[in-house]
Amino acid sequence: MSDEERPIIRARTVIEVLGKPKEHVVSTLKEYIGKIKEDQNFKVITEHTEEAVEQDEGMFSTFVELEIETKLYSNLAGFCFDYMPSSIEIVEPDKLTLKAADMSDLMNDLQAKLHTLDMGVKQLRNENTFLKRNVGTILQNLIKVALLGKKLGIEQLSKGTGINQEELKPFLDALEKSETIKKEGEFYVLNDGRPETQS
Repeated sequence: MSDEERPIIRARTVIEVLGKPKEHVVSTLKEYIGKIKEDQNFKVITEHTEEAVEQDEGMFSTFVELEIETKLYSNLAGFCFDYMPSSIEIVEPDKLTLKAADMSDLMNDLQAKLHTLDMGVKQLRNENTFLKRNVGTILQNLIKVALLGKKLGIEQLSKGTGINQEELKPFLDALEKSETIKKEGEFYVLNDGRPETQS
């Protein structure tokens, strides 16, 4: 079916943005709208943006309601992946006739998008694992440096490292388990050195 023969699909969609500060939320939504307007697959018919309002914990939310037109079913699927709308409603036509070739195109486009997302998630997971491992190593080294020639309690180590006591405790436990440090009463000390002073 040629583009001229395809019925125009009109859809109403809502895109929401939540975050802080307010200026960032407003500018992010404007960027989204700008990208959609530049996207050759869509024509924006109507646009209504709500003011950003404050939510819990200083977060702000805003949304835009758009009416868009496109000629391909697969474009709507792509729209959902690319712009992550909170809702989408097909306004016209009332009935959609989907040929086998169009359905195949739609499924293939969906698969391509899913594979791209899957690769992105795996990359982020690997980067997150790498960062966590390295941050853990840095923090353990920071604890060891802080304990050079000293014995310190968890409160002092927390102040010295800038990590709150609850988050610091697992690292101390791991260092204690590996016998890098040991506990003397309420204080921690390096296992391979003598504490000379108490701060």
